[in-house]
Amino acid sequence: MSSLSIRTANPDDLDEILAFWKEAAEGTSISDDRDGIERLVARDPECLILAERDGRLAGTVIAGFDGWRCHLYRLAVHPEQRRRGVATALLSAAEERFVRLGGRRGDAMVLDANERAHHTWRAAGYERESRWSRWVKHLSR
Repeated sequence: MSSLSIRTANPDDLDEILAFWKEAAEGTSISDDRDGIERLVARDPECLILAERDGRLAGTVIAGFDGWRCHLYRLAVHPEQRRRGVATALLSAAEERFVRLGGRRGDAMVLDANERAHHTWRAAGYERESRWSRWVKHLSR
């Protein structure tokens, strides 16, 4: 098995990441466009973490820290790279980032119907929080 490298995204990666999410991520977001991802990386250049194998994108995670809470989004692994340690490596990098920034607890947004993801999150030590629900209001179209 070839080695996996972990790094943060840079502006040259953004189009590749958007295309990757269409193939590897479950569901879409209102922010899954060039403007949204450019704002993300401009605001926090280290939050979008990439895993690469053999020079190809194998996975992503957004590790956002707002100074109060640690949020994980867009954990996505290419179908051909699943069950090869990519998600584990990405979550380790995200958690190391959070600890470095003073974070105390990570939370993840995971679609209820994405059973494969539930297994991944449980295996990484995360627990479903049944007392909370996500409430959403779209601010733009």
